[in-house]
Amino acid sequence: MKRAIVTGGAGLIGTAICRMLGESGWQVASFDLAEGPDSARHIRCDVADEDSVRDAFAELGWDRLHLLVNNAGISAPDTGPLTELSLADWRRVTDSHLTGAFLMTRAAAPLLGEGGAIVNMASTRAFMSEPRSEAYAAAKGGIVALTHALAISLGPRVRVNAIAPGWIAAEDERLSREDHAQHPAGRVGRPADVAEAVLYLARAGFVTGQVLILDGGMTRRMIYAE
Repeated sequence: MKRAIVTGGAGLIGTAICRMLGESGWQVASFDLAEGPDSARHIRCDVADEDSVRDAFAELGWDRLHLLVNNAGISAPDTGPLTELSLADWRRVTDSHLTGAFLMTRAAAPLLGEGGAIVNMASTRAFMSEPRSEAYAAAKGGIVALTHALAISLGPRVRVNAIAPGWIAAEDERLSREDHAQHPAGRVGRPADVAEAVLYLARAGFVTGQVLILDGGMTRRMIYAE
């Protein structure tokens, strides 16, 4: 049975990834501060803390791993006006995404054998922004760069790719027709869309160092003021 670690497994996207991997026959561990879905073994972990990551891997006790999904991170992009953004809050956001991905990958690398895979969760906000999102954008941009650096360092034994989701909504989120219509694909994204992309990248043996933009075409749409 193949084994996967999913960080942030208790969140919206993480839950979908854990469930789809479990339904596909994977043994899954969710590294998160909160309890994740029943389809994954919960390991309490703060991925931005070096000691917590070390202890989580010791608790897990696995001697081999086939897939690491670096999905954890503070999900709220808006950190307020730049002039009021404290260094502590900057670090809190960037550490939750970028430092966490580094610490988890460093710990997982010895367990990943030939054909292993890492999938990092970036965002379309690595390429485009709204105001007041400097820390989040920087963290996700760092994930993109970390992905291609790791692909070179860990290849050919381990493939490393990233997914950059756009708007992903919960199943029960109330959305308007306009919300869906602004996407060239005709709808807002679902957590299952991201989970399916993770499964693809886990299996795609000739894909590495890439960023799969998963946004229903939004980053390709030109928008003009009326």
